[in-house]
Amino acid sequence: MTDLLHPRDLASTRVLRYPGAPDAPLTLDTWQDAPHNRWAFSHVEQIVPTVPIPRRRDTHPTREVGGLLRDLSGIEQRLVDSYTDALVVRTRDGIVGEYYRDGVTVDSRHLLMSVSKSICGLVIGVLVDRGLVDPAERVSTYVPDLHDSAYGDARIQHVLDMTVDVDYDEDYRNPASHVQKQDRVAGWRPRADTDPEDTYAFLASLSGGGSHGEVFRYCSAGTDVLAWVVENVTGCRYADAVSSLLWSRLGAAHDALITVDRGGFAFANGGMACTARDLSRVGMLMLDGGEIDGDRIVSAEWVRRTIEGADPELARGSILQNVHPQGAYSNQWWVTGSGEVYAIGIHGQYIWVDLAAGVVITKFSAWPEAVTEEWNRVHAELFREISAAAHA
Repeated sequence: MTDLLHPRDLASTRVLRYPGAPDAPLTLDTWQDAPHNRWAFSHVEQIVPTVPIPRRRDTHPTREVGGLLRDLSGIEQRLVDSYTDALVVRTRDGIVGEYYRDGVTVDSRHLLMSVSKSICGLVIGVLVDRGLVDPAERVSTYVPDLHDSAYGDARIQHVLDMTVDVDYDEDYRNPASHVQKQDRVAGWRPRADTDPEDTYAFLASLSGGGSHGEVFRYCSAGTDVLAWVVENVTGCRYADAVSSLLWSRLGAAHDALITVDRGGFAFANGGMACTARDLSRVGMLMLDGGEIDGDRIVSAEWVRRTIEGADPELARGSILQNVHPQGAYSNQWWVTGSGEVYAIGIHGQYIWVDLAAGVVITKFSAWPEAVTEEWNRVHAELFREISAAAHA
């Protein structure tokens, strides 16, 4: 088992000082808010307990040589205006352009938020390929402790596609929402006296109607259910499983990190942190059908089913389809219906894969808002312009 890296004993009443900090203090209540998030997202291990997701130590990662994309200088102000911390543009020929704001470097690990979900989807794919997980099987087959929860009679595929009928409020600004309670349990916010002891207890407490597979319902808790499946199937803590099944096989130059709750359960739905260059290798894995540097990590069939996406009808009326009218959600990845597949996290974290152009873009940001339709639209346009320039 990996060892906990204990950060400072940060609580809502304790202030963390950092260079250039504003007068308003950074606390466990405020670290996700602007302007603190510009520093905090690149220093999460100083705020929340984390464990490493190790890369392989017995191989030397390919030396990455970056450069300035021919037309990148023309969009630099748009990167500044969209609170960009880092941007990497990669083709099959390597890194063709990158940008880092002051204070962020090629070696800086940055919080991924819900891009972490898409990585979990790939880990499940590896287990499906090995015959250890059946997407058609009920969740309770792998996690009996969830038998009486909303997830007990849901199929693994329902969880992967977020079509579980679960009562879950994803309002990031509402202190009474489920997502804020899950943040508190995960150690991302100060605990309340009535909060469940740990993430296992929180997941087991979720209720729902049992009408699964009918409507797309975005729910962060589902990814942590998948992480629990990973733990029970592999016999490893989630961080160790991600390392052995995916991260150690990517050719990553750095270890990743993931935040953990008081019981050591990894925050699979949003707690990973890594460098922009290493994250771009996850995008290349999707672009090349489950292979990277000639090594197969996940099956071409898993990637194909992910890219084809779920039924767009399930997502009618969602923000996704306001931006991508034929968009869908599949295996913890977003599919535009226009030739791209992507991962996204609140405050502007991205892996964008343009399948036709053969371009992968990773972007770290610190938007002041968690998510808006307009930010999604702006970034889709930005990425398509960058992709066209990189493909030219």
